[in-house]
Amino acid sequence: MFRGGVAVGLSEVKCLPGPAKTVTQPVGRVLLEVLRDRAGDVLRFAHDLRIPPTNNQAERDLRPAKTQQKISGRLRSERHTRHRYAIRGYLSTAIKHGLDVMTVLRDALLGKLWMPPDPVTA
Repeated sequence: MFRGGVAVGLSEVKCLPGPAKTVTQPVGRVLLEVLRDRAGDVLRFAHDLRIPPTNNQAERDLRPAKTQQKISGRLRSERHTRHRYAIRGYLSTAIKHGLDVMTVLRDALLGKLWMPPDPVTA
């Protein structure tokens, strides 16, 4: 069904003639070609449940700070903001690795910091 939809789209959005280096194709055409050529990557979340269907987590991580900024018209001091983001990033990463946020926070306050595994050696 996915591949069929992409094929229909490609038949509707024509490729502009000319050398690829000098002719800019319509954005829709470029997207359809990526969907065709990288279908496995695009649909990986459907087979591997560890992969979220969107990459929206970074935006969700920033939302509380942006909401505070909208309400108050500013963030707190630069130092305070840096610390807030460091803590939120630490906790967000721990959650993404399946750890309990309260346990990670307690351990950090006790000086037992958790570090994510190194992807190179993992």
